[in-house]
Amino acid sequence: MSPTVVISIVIGLVILLLVVGTPIRPLRFLGQVVIKVVIGALFLFFLNAIGNQYGIHVPINIITSTISGILGIPGLVAMVALQQFVL
Repeated sequence: MSPTVVISIVIGLVILLLVVGTPIRPLRFLGQVVIKVVIGALFLFFLNAIGNQYGIHVPINIITSTISGILGIPGLVAMVALQQFVL
């Protein structure tokens, strides 16, 4: 799949979740966590797309997506720093 198709699907799902919403509190919490993980995956995707020119690559998986989604940009920077110093 091309990146534009993946991004379009993810954005469509996020908009659908925002419009429809979830009336039950646990499902709302689960939906927020899923949205944060998806946003984290998008952060990593853009980091890898831009960082490819500079030799920066952080793998996109559920752990790294969760870290970058919950912690945001500081978590993303921390993962890049860890990868550069460890590997």
